[in-house]
Amino acid sequence: MTRLIAVTGATGALGGRVARLLADAPADHDVALRLVVRDAGRAPGLPGAEVVANPGGYSDEAGLTTALEGVHTLFLVSAAEAEDRTEQHLAAVRAAVAAGVQRVVYTSFLGSEPGATFTLTATHAATEAALGDSGLRTTVLRNSMYADFVPFFATLAQDGTAQIAAPAGDGAASFVSRDDAAEVAAAVLLEDHPSTDGRVLDVTGPEALTLGQAAEVLTGLTGRRVTYVDQTVEQAWETRRPSGAPDWEVEGWVTSYTAIAAGEMAVVSDVVEAFTGHPALTVAEHLRRHPEDWAPLA
Repeated sequence: MTRLIAVTGATGALGGRVARLLADAPADHDVALRLVVRDAGRAPGLPGAEVVANPGGYSDEAGLTTALEGVHTLFLVSAAEAEDRTEQHLAAVRAAVAAGVQRVVYTSFLGSEPGATFTLTATHAATEAALGDSGLRTTVLRNSMYADFVPFFATLAQDGTAQIAAPAGDGAASFVSRDDAAEVAAAVLLEDHPSTDGRVLDVTGPEALTLGQAAEVLTGLTGRRVTYVDQTVEQAWETRRPSGAPDWEVEGWVTSYTAIAAGEMAVVSDVVEAFTGHPALTVAEHLRRHPEDWAPLA
């Protein structure tokens, strides 16, 4: 019997990758693909994929319920950072239950336990709890920080050098390639094996890098001298407040670094290799594959 897989976030970097992998899956997997997007005009054109527009996103619980009717498995990509993101996710879980979805694969974040240092993981902890209480078969993919973020940590200086300034101390993070994260997600979605039900999988790169080491990687790739400066928390707030972002968002940025300092981002797992059959990409390997990700520093 053909299983209908719905992918949310298909216009984004991760969801789009996963959607393409599912569309290219061998026929013996016997799956159909539905892309649930806000704007049908932005959906990737994939052979055989059905596109369903739900302009209200996760906040439109009734609209999402309708969009998920007939779906067996939902790939629930976490929403963009927003003050009401937790409420959006809880509405999405309720919609999945109401629509009769049987299984959810959810993209969470590494270390999303109650009380984690990184404040934005509170949404993931709440969503994981809601899924656990929902009765749905659930697999949680706790993705580490993405490797393509690393170049955006750096700020260019007038003398042509660049600097990563953050309160991360000498802590390390196991940055993962979105390519690898997408392959893991596609493998879990396609197999539909009970052995993954109820599992929380840490999806990481093959090594944990300090931000000083990340700066060295950028220097080697770009030829531009990139250094790391360890800030205090107060300095981090001072340098980020001028962005005009609300305090909850600045707090998220700052605590993502203090979580690195606390050792909460350093977990390294074998999940990528176990589910894809190949080693996880290092930060340098990912960025060589995707030079567009470090173009601002070129």
